[in-house]
Parts: sequence; structure tokens; C-alpha cells
Amino acid sequence: MPFASPLKIGMAMWSHAPWQRSLYGRGCPSTDRLSRYAETFSTVEGNTTFYATPKPATVQNWADATPDDFRFTFKLPKTITHQYKLMHCQGQLGEFFHVMAPVAEKTGIWKIQLPASFGPAELPALSAFLKQLPSELTVGVEVRHPAFFSKGEEEKALNRLLIEHQANRIIMDTRPVFSAPATSEAVIDAHQKKPRVPVHAIATAMHPVVRFIGHPELDANDPFFANWLQRLPLWLSEGRQPYLFIHTPDNDFAPELAVRLHRQLAQQLAGTAQTLPELKLPQGGDQVSLL
Repeated sequence: MPFASPLKIGMAMWSHAPWQRSLYGRGCPSTDRLSRYAETFSTVEGNTTFYATPKPATVQNWADATPDDFRFTFKLPKTITHQYKLMHCQGQLGEFFHVMAPVAEKTGIWKIQLPASFGPAELPALSAFLKQLPSELTVGVEVRHPAFFSKGEEEKALNRLLIEHQANRIIMDTRPVFSAPATSEAVIDAHQKKPRVPVHAIATAMHPVVRFIGHPELDANDPFFANWLQRLPLWLSEGRQPYLFIHTPDNDFAPELAVRLHRQLAQQLAGTAQTLPELKLPQGGDQVSLL
């Protein structure tokens, strides 16, 4: 079981039909996919909440389908982050958390994804927003404005703010997918939608988040994961609990890539105090070349 691990690892979704070969088994109804997913992986990105607040019954189903130590990460609605830009939205925020209450204890990180237009001038709004959140919530902030990747005063101000509020900086590593030639619809779509930003591997709080957007060929990801084989063990040795989310352009083989990278990390940590448990795909999907 993966849940004794100091590392939380998962994917960008829990329901994806091609994963019948690796996670669910053929004939698995879509209503059982989350529970099957949670038998192997310890976290997931809940991106649907970015587009619409779910129905209360749906949230309760999510809570019922997962074990106590499973951890969701849910994005705040885009009405809050993109439309209101974190200002004058206390009512919408309260309504959202009310609906999400059944999964509150299983939500490891509430994710604040900000648009590229949210720049240094808006940092006071981010600070005020973080101050009003309940202190027991763990949050992650993903920025996309170029100034926050310049290693200049604007980025330093952002990092200081996140450290002050114990908010985790979400790190997106898109190097692997942008190294892939644009010869398939999935890669072309990823190149158009994913931000091409520098990778600044900084931990501003106790749960750094890495979104690894992989190359469609599994072994082509290894050179890009090499730096993470150093950084993740460092964070673990500091007592942090990182979250690692694995994507691929169409996500068809994301579980196989997750197992591949997890095994590399387990080998790196062998013999240390941060030993990782084995991670296997129940339907034999890890027979695809992993190492």
C-alpha cells in the first residue's frame, strides 16, 4: 500500500478509460474508478472544481470512495482566482468550502492557480487572501506571470510572501513535454496549453508540489527527472512531505510513468530513513518498460 510513504504521488485525474489496462480492470464501472485509483495512488489533482463547484452528493461520493489517508488536492474555482482575482470573493469562497466540507479532512492542499495576468502588482491581494483563509488549511499557489520566474526582486517578494503565510509554491516542470516533437495531436495540444516557464525548485512550506508534465516516451523522461532525484530526497530529509503529480500529453500511460519515476526515487532513497514502499499497477500495466 502506498499510504505509509512520506511522498504523495498521483496523477492529474482519477477517471480515464485507457487506465482499464493498468488500474481498473476491464468492465470496471466509471463509478468505481476513484476507489480503484486510490488503492494504488495516494493523491490526485482535483481539477474539475476549477471549472464548476460540484454537487454535494458528488463530494460525498468522493469522500466515501477513498481511504482515510488518501489526499485530494482541489483547485479553487476560477471565478475566485481569475474573475475576482482573489478580491471581494468571501461569499463565493465560503460557499465553495461549505460544499466541499465532506472531503475537507482528506484534502491535502487547496490549490490557488493564478492567471498569467496576475503579476507583482497583485501580490497585496494574494497576501490579503491568504490571511483570510482558515489557519488549518494547507494551500499551494501556482503563478504564471513571467516576473515570478525572473529570479529578481519580484520573484523574491513572492517567495517571501509564501514563506510568511506557509503557502506552498506549486512547481510546474514542462521541460519533458516541450522536448517532444509536435508530431501528435496530444503533444501539439500540450504545447499550446501548458506554460513554458523555468523550473525553480523551491520549498516555501512543508508540502512542496511538483507537476511533472512528461514526454510521451517513458524513457525520455529520465534525464529531466534526474534533478528531482536529488531535490525530493533533500526535502524528505528536511521533514517535508512533497506532492508529485505525473502528467503525459494524453495521460494514457501516466500511471506507468508514475511507477517508473517512483521506482527511480525509491532506489535513490534505499538505505535512508525515507525509504519508499513499492508501487505497482494492479492490472499489469507496469509490464510496459519502466526501467
